[in-house]
Amino acid sequence: MQRLLYEKAVELGVIVKLNTRVASIRQSEAGGPEVVCKDDTIISGDLVVGADGLWSRCRESLLKATDHPLPTGDLAYRITLTLDQIKDEDLRKFVSEPTLHFWIGPGAHAVGYSMKSGTMYNLVVGDDLPPEVSRRPGSTEEMRVLFDGWDPLLTRMLGCVETVDKWKLMHRAELPSWTNSAKNFVLIGDSCHPMLPYLAQGANSSIEDGAVLGKVLSYVKTRQQLPKAVELFEKLRKSRGEKVARETFHQRHDFHMEDGPEQEERDKIFASQLGKNEPEVKFPSRWNCPEVQPWLYGYDADKEVEAAMKEWPISS
Repeated sequence: MQRLLYEKAVELGVIVKLNTRVASIRQSEAGGPEVVCKDDTIISGDLVVGADGLWSRCRESLLKATDHPLPTGDLAYRITLTLDQIKDEDLRKFVSEPTLHFWIGPGAHAVGYSMKSGTMYNLVVGDDLPPEVSRRPGSTEEMRVLFDGWDPLLTRMLGCVETVDKWKLMHRAELPSWTNSAKNFVLIGDSCHPMLPYLAQGANSSIEDGAVLGKVLSYVKTRQQLPKAVELFEKLRKSRGEKVARETFHQRHDFHMEDGPEQEERDKIFASQLGKNEPEVKFPSRWNCPEVQPWLYGYDADKEVEAAMKEWPISS
């Protein structure tokens, strides 16, 4: 997908510069935004879009302060298994079927889905990485102990794992604004609304940002209209991006409940919907929840921008 996006950008005339690290974003004497690179190169333009992820340097430039990601207390074991690594015929059949499976339990959950000839599992547990470490090799034995007594299918799958990485899951406080006062510098994606992976929405939300920003900018005909377009982008995207990020924490809560009355009530809801094509009540798994799923998956960037342009035309 990255290759497709890159090739389309180049086709449209975008100049892509790799290995170019950003030091800061500033306003020029003429009033426009400038990107200052670490090799002292300066790139000027009408608009700077900071899409540089969780460890965003652009975010720090916007805030004019050091701003590090915050630990959530969770980490993910990230594993990719290929069919060649799996000798058990039942497991091979399970892996080769294009389905999504998840297991939930006290303080942890596992997600597995087929891709190409293998499957990837994200296993989430309590954080024991040092504060300065975001990733390091993990212990397969430690991981197996964590899931001891869970579904035999899952534990047999984990028995095939030879190496595993542990990734610390981080988040960010919500920003008062994603733009500067001049509206010629804007943040998108993980730089302004990073989210836990429990809803698999990080990349989706970033692509929504790009779609809306591109659509809004397509209406800009003069430099004077640009600030209003950037302001409209923020109006359309900030509340949604932050709402999805908050929902990932709610999903973590419902998946990681310790055994007790709240967990028993959750499991009753799961059991009550077995055999139904779609859940009919508010559901602990947001992917299937009739309240969350429609707004999570039903978003149409083109329609959102077209409706907004009728209400707040940037040409007026």
